[in-house]
Amino acid sequence: MMYSSIIRPVLFLVSPERVHHWVVGLLKLVFAIPGIAYVVRRYSTVNDKRLQRNLFGLRFENPVGIAAGFDKNAHVFAELANFGFSHIEVGTVTPKAQPGNPKPRLFRLKNDQALINRMGFNNNGLEAMANRLREWRNKQYSSDFIRPIIGGNIGKNTLTPNSEAVEDYVANFKGLFEHVDYFVVNVSCPNISDLKELQDQDALLNILNRIQEINHSKPVSRPVLLKVSPDLNNRQLDEIIQIVKETGIDGVVATNTSITRHTLAKDQLKAQEIGQGGLSGKPLRDRSTEVIRYLAEKSGKAFPIIGVGGIMTPEDAIEKLEAGADLVQIYTGFIYSGPFLARKINKMILKKL
Repeated sequence: MMYSSIIRPVLFLVSPERVHHWVVGLLKLVFAIPGIAYVVRRYSTVNDKRLQRNLFGLRFENPVGIAAGFDKNAHVFAELANFGFSHIEVGTVTPKAQPGNPKPRLFRLKNDQALINRMGFNNNGLEAMANRLREWRNKQYSSDFIRPIIGGNIGKNTLTPNSEAVEDYVANFKGLFEHVDYFVVNVSCPNISDLKELQDQDALLNILNRIQEINHSKPVSRPVLLKVSPDLNNRQLDEIIQIVKETGIDGVVATNTSITRHTLAKDQLKAQEIGQGGLSGKPLRDRSTEVIRYLAEKSGKAFPIIGVGGIMTPEDAIEKLEAGADLVQIYTGFIYSGPFLARKINKMILKKL
């Protein structure tokens, strides 16, 4: 109640991108104080073996994680883990640092509990992320700290033509291989002008087969997942199922943000004024669940699915899991519902059990 009645209204007085930078800085500052991390973990973490999930060779302490985009540069993944998340997905990272699209590029639709972003893969680049992750892996933590599973969400630089995009994905894969637990190939973000062309079957097969070739040459391979758009039709989703089968990748993240606006209930006019960008939050909930259910049922649950999109309440997360998701991730829900949403979701999962 304190978050929704006091903290959130104050934060929402400031532009969303500036607030995001403040939150990142505040997390680093607060968790540097001795004892704070322990206290937050004690409150936020729900320890119960019934919550554990074993997927693609990894054990997740619970089904709830943070989606890519919140910690683009791997600055606060360790801090976020204190709020009870089993896994944090960092990125999207590109081989070279890039500033992203012009500001303003992140907008709130408060009446619909939504965001529109056209960030454009702004990030510090592969080398900076790899260095931070390496430093964290080598750091000593207290015995009660459970290291979160780290996913690396990889993309291409904006200036890289699609004909050379595979080299960007390969560079990211090689550069992060020793530092993350699994990979997510992102070809579905609507904020890179020509990225959606890489969702075509031939382009996707080229990227995923190259990555898998390198992956299988390693003594121990890494799980590779594909992040898909909520705007794909059923024929395209059928192609995704076939691509997963042909390439042998480990699963799918469903879904990314949407370019559609018809699901908005109250902020249609504001969305028109904002213009282009990917829609996330509550308006994406139903479509994301539809995609999860379609992929799960049509494939015969042939591969794991991480459900993302419009998870604002514990009930939303349960809906994703019942539709066929094995794990769920939140992003916009963290902003609108507060940092203890993972605890609430895990409590409800146990109650359902």
